[in-house]
Amino acid sequence: MSASTALNLGYLGSKIVNVPTHNSQKPLLLHGTPNRPLKLINSNFSWRTTMAPVKTSVTAAAAVESSSDPSKKQESERKKYYFVVANAKFMLDEEEHFKEQLYERQRLYGEREKEQDFWLVIEPKFLDKFPDITKRLKRPAVALVSTNGPWITFMKLRLDRVLQESYEADSLEEALASNPVTLEFEKPDKWAAPYPKYEFGWWEPFLPPGSKTASV
Repeated sequence: MSASTALNLGYLGSKIVNVPTHNSQKPLLLHGTPNRPLKLINSNFSWRTTMAPVKTSVTAAAAVESSSDPSKKQESERKKYYFVVANAKFMLDEEEHFKEQLYERQRLYGEREKEQDFWLVIEPKFLDKFPDITKRLKRPAVALVSTNGPWITFMKLRLDRVLQESYEADSLEEALASNPVTLEFEKPDKWAAPYPKYEFGWWEPFLPPGSKTASV
């Protein structure tokens, strides 16, 4: 057999090459023709890989300048706040477990050195944005506000007789702004509960910075 005949048979037929695999020493069969890609057939796993030229391409991405629109920048800086709200008598003087819930959360934040993200706002200004809520509220009103939406949802379920919503503000000062109001709660003639009645002003540690309760 001539050398040229042997070369042609190498393309038209099959040739056994001793190429070790990861599981056995069985050979791989090489199949190919001059006009078709070379294929490797693994007789152990019945899979094949086509050895064909790999084409690579690089696409240059054009640089896009960020928007300088101040209105879009302002919108991106606005923060979302969540709240539950009810009348002050219910929130501060009647709800039995509200005080304990807030003090326990404050203690937990202190242990974890976590910054406070919840506040009590008496007669909040943001209520003007919610006419459907204000027409259902007795005044003065008190809102529990937080940047933690899931916790506010939990407090809605825990307190029950409260209304829930959310809003956006550019700053914490704007978010927690309030209208001046004087609180006055009548003392009951008899107190039958096994625990002492809440003292007036227990909520002041949870008011926004610089706020103070006015009473008569």
